[in-house]
Amino acid sequence: MAAKSRKSKDKQGSVAVNKKAYRNFEFIEEFEAGLSLLGTEVKSLRAGQADLDGSYARVENEQCWLVGAKIAPYQQAGMSFHEPTRKRKLLLHRTEIRRIKIKLEQRGFTFVPLRIYFNDRGLAKIELALARGKRQYDKRKVIAERQQKRDVDRNMKKYRRKVKRQK
Repeated sequence: MAAKSRKSKDKQGSVAVNKKAYRNFEFIEEFEAGLSLLGTEVKSLRAGQADLDGSYARVENEQCWLVGAKIAPYQQAGMSFHEPTRKRKLLLHRTEIRRIKIKLEQRGFTFVPLRIYFNDRGLAKIELALARGKRQYDKRKVIAERQQKRDVDRNMKKYRRKVKRQK
């Protein structure tokens, strides 16, 4: 079998992205973990039927779990449906789990999922981050900076057109 090209990997991209997490949290440290899934859940993920809004990860009994993520039931599965919002085990190294647990015990840290994707070997992976919630004024500051950058780009575009016409 021929190896998959890098373009085919980029085309597939993310199955589910937690857009609210990017807006509401400041990321301190990021992790990549495997997911323990049922067969119908994998097929549903490949069809793009997942939602990470409102989901989070938690450490219980030296194991890491994904809570609140919704993976829709696979339609062609017949009678063997899976529960859409069940807890799913995250596959992390024991040392990573210990490090995460220590950070989560500190005040203000949350363990949030950022996106689910398939790696180049076809395995479902999840990108997680230790995060601290943003305050309202931090969000406003980011919006103001984005607006200023847009204004500068717009003015530079006008200036470049003006210079081009004079030549």
